[in-house]
Amino acid sequence: MGLFRLKGFPGTGSFPHGIHPPDNKALSANMAVEVMETPGTVTLPLLQHLGVPCKQIVKSGETVSYGQMVGKGEAFVSASLHAPIAGKVKRNIKVTLPNGRRLDAIAIQAEGEQIPPERIWEDVRFTQWPRPKDCFTDYEPMDIVKKIQASGIVGLGGAAFPTHVKVMPNDTRMIDTLMVNGCECEPYLTCDYRLMVEAPEAIVTGALLAGRAVSAREIVICVEDNKPEAIRHLQDAARKTVVQVAVLKTKYPQGSEKHLVKAVLGLEIPLGGLPADAGVAISNVQTMATVARSIIKDIPMTHRVISVSGRGICNPKNIFVPIGVSLAQVVDFCGGLTPDAARIISGGPMMGFSFSDLSAPVTKGSSGLTILTHDEVRKAEETHCVRCGRCVDACPMNLVPTKLALAARYKNPELAGQYHIRACVECGSCSYVCPAKLNLVQLIREGKAQLNAWERR
Repeated sequence: MGLFRLKGFPGTGSFPHGIHPPDNKALSANMAVEVMETPGTVTLPLLQHLGVPCKQIVKSGETVSYGQMVGKGEAFVSASLHAPIAGKVKRNIKVTLPNGRRLDAIAIQAEGEQIPPERIWEDVRFTQWPRPKDCFTDYEPMDIVKKIQASGIVGLGGAAFPTHVKVMPNDTRMIDTLMVNGCECEPYLTCDYRLMVEAPEAIVTGALLAGRAVSAREIVICVEDNKPEAIRHLQDAARKTVVQVAVLKTKYPQGSEKHLVKAVLGLEIPLGGLPADAGVAISNVQTMATVARSIIKDIPMTHRVISVSGRGICNPKNIFVPIGVSLAQVVDFCGGLTPDAARIISGGPMMGFSFSDLSAPVTKGSSGLTILTHDEVRKAEETHCVRCGRCVDACPMNLVPTKLALAARYKNPELAGQYHIRACVECGSCSYVCPAKLNLVQLIREGKAQLNAWERR
């Protein structure tokens, strides 16, 4: 697109291997964020993050106000939970998420006066955020961390790792660079893109605050060059601040943490290593906007932006929704499914999960829904591996996906471990390019589960 530039950074703006699937983002990229009305009921799973479930601290029949803590994250790697509506706690229930996990949850029925969701969204779009001198002098690092923790903020790019853990000052691991991930390389999804276009000031402010918490020397917002409007808005918002915008080459899975570090800084993170080992902390753009709102406006995490896209939905949209609203209500808000809708995916088609129960709620880690038609999901018959090596050429982690899949198929977790199965980021590139139509990534997921069970035996 002629936009690529990476001045001032040692990386090349890309990484070895990877693929270029059709992004299909035009379906929703130009749809401004719409605000969903307050639902009659929300369902809040007590585990919406990586780590330990939070502890329920409200009882059945108790009245709660908007933003009140209803679940407390008592472990270090956990996240608290807050009511996205005012109402009455109905009962404790079990809920099944799109990934198949069945979890304890709190159901809240709306009662009394509600804060208009439009006002909550305007708090995110707020443009008069404090500038760098305020962010760097008025807030102590641990105060920022404690506020993030109390607000229940997690990574909103999909992993849902508690954000306070990432930005916690650490004497043994010094963070030089805070990278804010705006790549959004997953096809169809555009919620991060719309946030970069509509609320860039919130992203920059959150990045300044998170950078203050980790004492980062550099703060870099990373965006692929297929998002020129987002790049322009972020550059305007970052002007006269220490925040830089790195424009990267478009390739899947550019948004993967290890590949982001490689593209921008030219650093290889070894197998089993973390970005922090290279002096890097990484967080998603929507997470940073939520951090800004939490710290500056003293409002916990209760809502997020999601995308609903694909040719199987009547009106693709980007929506600001309360955590806990049912996916059925989200689909209805978009006009319902088309007659030829065939598959509903939580997330995007490369890394998401197919599911059918729309009673499942939106969680903190929900990036959106992709609905595909019968023509798009017409399944080709699996054949035998022809040893073509395309999966090896595509794998961004330099693995041999067929070996991992075979170890899983023959239930040999020890061999899977020797082949470094845990290094797989489950990006789906191998399955995408396989001419035999083997579902390699699903087998690899099964292999990881087998390895975990084998090690616990």
